[in-house]
Amino acid sequence: MTEFARRVEQVSISGIREVFEAAGEDAINLGIGQPDFPTPAHARRGAIEAIESDLTDAYTSNKGTRSLREAISATYDREYGLEVDPEDVIATSGGSEALHLVLQAHVDPGQEVIFPDPGFVSYDALTKIADGTPKPVPLRDDLTLDPATVEEAITDDTAVFVVNSPANPTGAVQSEADMREFARIADEHDVLCLSDEVYERIVFEGDHRSPLEFAETDNVVVVSACSKTYSMTGWRLGWVVGSNRRIERMLRVHQYGQACASAPAQYAAEAALTGPQEPVEEMVAAFERRRDLVLDGLEDAGLEVPTPEGAFYVMPKVPDGWCEAVLERDVVVVPGDAFGANGAGYARLSYATGTEDLKEALERIDAATRAAQ
Repeated sequence: MTEFARRVEQVSISGIREVFEAAGEDAINLGIGQPDFPTPAHARRGAIEAIESDLTDAYTSNKGTRSLREAISATYDREYGLEVDPEDVIATSGGSEALHLVLQAHVDPGQEVIFPDPGFVSYDALTKIADGTPKPVPLRDDLTLDPATVEEAITDDTAVFVVNSPANPTGAVQSEADMREFARIADEHDVLCLSDEVYERIVFEGDHRSPLEFAETDNVVVVSACSKTYSMTGWRLGWVVGSNRRIERMLRVHQYGQACASAPAQYAAEAALTGPQEPVEEMVAAFERRRDLVLDGLEDAGLEVPTPEGAFYVMPKVPDGWCEAVLERDVVVVPGDAFGANGAGYARLSYATGTEDLKEALERIDAATRAAQ
């Protein structure tokens, strides 16, 4: 009798989904990582015009259209002063597929993948699907990842370490000094640094920096996407950037598992990247205002809250029973241990929802917090 693969049996459905299913129909959802803004009009038009021009009926190149990869390349030049050859880019079906490609192409059975804990739920699951060994490491008190912690965790069996800034679930942003250290570690230990930069444009203080800027070898691979920056989660368009030799290996996984990213989504992404950026700036400004509102509300309720500098998440320390008490009042939050063992005692709240809903949710949270204390 055919049984199920061990690497799949050790992966469970996300704990985030369990929270959603326990919530009432009218609950205020602070659990989902999805901007509540519309996709910019010029990005939508890019897809519509491509469809009407009969550009989307056939496969594109496995790597994606040349024009999209040129737009991605130009973005790295504009934002970071980096020269990225369009041949060193693969357009993927969202950032999730990009993460999958990196790990599948670089991790042999049993090899270690170091990642932050608490951290994005996919890092652990995708490591197991690659038949690798997850190696979560704790964060600093401000919820950033300490390069020294990563370096201490590296062994001869380490294949990859993951950096995520701005981070999900914490909203933490790594400093330039940290990013320089991550690049040094990748270079000196000859270990791949997977830099997950899906939230790169959603930064409130300072600037996002990438270890790709500072690496002296090709040991940094970057994953990003249009999903959060341009409110295009449903379009499923991301990308991976790396040296040509690494891209060619990841392409072998991509071409058999996916063939190519959706053609309409590629044209929408090209338009998003090359068109007006004011919608992004307006969205980030709105997220910053919401962040401040949520921080004030949580602190007024008596919770300790590290200040997030990016993304659209906040991760307060919470007492036992707090998440259940909040859910009973029809506000969806995600228990911190859904993101790793070190997330216990925290909860993740997303403020990617409207201000009025946030105000109502904070009133309910205040009541729940007082009840849980």
